Amino acid sequence: MQLHRDKTIARLRSLTHLLDNAFPIPGTKYRVGIDPIIGLLPGGGDVAMSFVSSYILIEAARLGLPRPTLLRMLWNLILDALLGIVPMAGDFVDLAWKANSKNLALIEAHLAKPGKQAKADYLFVALLIVIFLAVVIALGMLTVLVISTIWNAIAA
Repeated sequence: MQLHRDKTIARLRSLTHLLDNAFPIPGTKYRVGIDPIIGLLPGGGDVAMSFVSSYILIEAARLGLPRPTLLRMLWNLILDALLGIVPMAGDFVDLAWKANSKNLALIEAHLAKPGKQAKADYLFVALLIVIFLAVVIALGMLTVLVISTIWNAIAA
């Protein structure tokens, strides 16, 4: 059980590093991951990264995190998606917000507390994922609608 948990945490640390901190920005102490880079792709980039980020939420439930912590993690992801929808400004916010790193910190803080971990609540997590993906898809559709409206106004 402990070995499985340690492997899961190692995998989540690697994924989070790749998503949020993989590449140093020359001349600064700041790092950026592939999440904001792929998020530059209009509409689809943020949606694709949201699917990857939801994996961390699923693993958190499998590790036995309580519902309030899972809800906080969901809020981090929704806020990331909401801020990411704003053209250009959203990309800069995405560089700083790092929802995946915040969620990993929540997982590690919970697991550092001694005590028995709860059993995974898969139905609750499924509901969270459905809500999150619905928000992300709605934001993606809103982005397409705004871009289409602007394009049509310019072309007219």
